[in-house]
Amino acid sequence: MNVLANGYYAFYDLHRPTYHAYAAAHLSPEEAQIAVANVFALVAENWTSIVTEQHPARWAWAQHTRTVARRSGHTPTPVQDACLLHDRLHLTVDQIATTTGQDPAAVTTLLAAGDRNDPAPGQRPRVRLRTDAEPGASLEARWRAALRLRTAQALLTS
Repeated sequence: MNVLANGYYAFYDLHRPTYHAYAAAHLSPEEAQIAVANVFALVAENWTSIVTEQHPARWAWAQHTRTVARRSGHTPTPVQDACLLHDRLHLTVDQIATTTGQDPAAVTTLLAAGDRNDPAPGQRPRVRLRTDAEPGASLEARWRAALRLRTAQALLTS
């Protein structure tokens, strides 16, 4: 039993800051506290079955985003969630994957879709022409810059 309790506390310590930041991005401070407390109470109640899941973090994240959506009255798309976690909360692809229980490749795909999406109604997606990432940028930043360039070139030729 002690191992299960330690596992829960490790999960709580790892995910609580991000869960709170995500909730605070959508809700008032009081509502964010309540949403996070509720989801971790749910996780604690179901911990013995959650750890048997293939992706426990995915299960918990789904519960959390559903709780926040219900309390805020707005259900963001997975792309919007990934962009929020990356662009506003400054999480890396690996941190987002750990938090949401997704593969890093899936997170990268969501972020790339976010770079291409969100046009004004009736308009083409915004095009950010940038030939390369800033000097000394991470591998992720260089990859995203190259993808944006290829996407922009494809949009310009279509």
